[in-house]
Amino acid sequence: MTNLAALHDAVSRLDAVWAGAGDAKELSREQLVAASRVMGELQRRLDAVHVDVAAGVASESRVELGADSLAKQQGFRSAAKLIAAATGLSAGDAHRLVKVGEATAVRTDLLGARLPARFPRVREAMQAGQLSAQAAAVIVGVLERCRVAAGAERTAEGEEILVAKAPGLSLDEVRRLTVRVEAWLAPDGVEPKEEEHRSTRSLTVLQRGGRVLLRGDFDAVTAAPIVAALQGFVSAAFAARKNTVSAAVTAGATGGVGADGAASGVGGDAPDADRRTVAMIQADALSVFCTHMLGCASTVPLAGATVVVRVTLEDLRDGTGSATIDGLDQPVSIGAVRKLAADGGVIPCVLGGDSQVLDWGREKRLFTKAQRLALVERDGGCAMCGLAPSMVRAHHIRWWGRDHGPTDLDNGVLLCETCHHRVHDNGWDIRERVKWCV
Repeated sequence: MTNLAALHDAVSRLDAVWAGAGDAKELSREQLVAASRVMGELQRRLDAVHVDVAAGVASESRVELGADSLAKQQGFRSAAKLIAAATGLSAGDAHRLVKVGEATAVRTDLLGARLPARFPRVREAMQAGQLSAQAAAVIVGVLERCRVAAGAERTAEGEEILVAKAPGLSLDEVRRLTVRVEAWLAPDGVEPKEEEHRSTRSLTVLQRGGRVLLRGDFDAVTAAPIVAALQGFVSAAFAARKNTVSAAVTAGATGGVGADGAASGVGGDAPDADRRTVAMIQADALSVFCTHMLGCASTVPLAGATVVVRVTLEDLRDGTGSATIDGLDQPVSIGAVRKLAADGGVIPCVLGGDSQVLDWGREKRLFTKAQRLALVERDGGCAMCGLAPSMVRAHHIRWWGRDHGPTDLDNGVLLCETCHHRVHDNGWDIRERVKWCV
């Protein structure tokens, strides 16, 4: 099916979903979901046509054509300017369309013979309606940057990885994916970038109008414990909020009410309920941490927050490649890993070692720390949405109470608070675990 034929087919399916409805408010929930999916495909199909047209406009606007350039004949200095004016896009977005079009267009040699596109797998994915122009631009950008350093064969392998994993991901997730693949394609570039980031790290404290403004800019290694601690504090706060609301509901159900008729405990509608946003909780966390360092003897709740650095044993021994830190997008060099090990101590991730039991059957209800670390290594974060490991909890796939499921590794899965509620409250079932991280 050609791009235009696929585009017409998507429009027909959207018409079928919308049949009988005057506007989106008249659509059922099922129709809204179906319409969203079809519109996503429709946009990707349109993008595939658009980048082909952009490549054609760019070809007809080559500098060597001089006054015969299509863009100049239309009164524009470049193909991107012409496209931006015709479509209402920004000049930057139009330029990216041209770049993707040129990178995925079929080429010809000096004799006119057809040559494959520079990035044929990206072209195939776009024509199949799997990649948007924005996602393709991110992928093409990283492949172009690494092409010389990585070589043709490794670049093609990187293209294969990105195209295979990108469909179904949001643009932000595609960007995170390309950061990791870039570190794999050009590992020698990680350490210089890391040193650049480290040399510009900063934290400024400003006082304005009775308020204090903190402005921070951190490299990945410096930020790792900060992010892990803040996320752990937020997780603990939300867990406490959930437990408090549950206690209030239980008290109300069993007749535990106060003199005013309200359930005992601090429920979600109580005057003193915790209604802080994530940003507020993080601000409170920083104050708690600093108070603790000044001599506070109380234990700071961090919900099991841990800085987890992932690196292969071969890379660690040879000093090559790069590593990743859970919760952060930017890869770090092997030198940074060794520094982290020297500063804080690193326990090798040998799952099941040191006689740690990873299967407890029905003997224990809660997953142990050893089991949770094993789950983090396997799932990489929330198995449904990919949230960082410091923001997730271990869940029984076959429920402990309802299904009498065991507290075994194979029956465990990591879920964030939101996805955990989907499973318990909205009737979702987990059928297959998919490791989210790359």
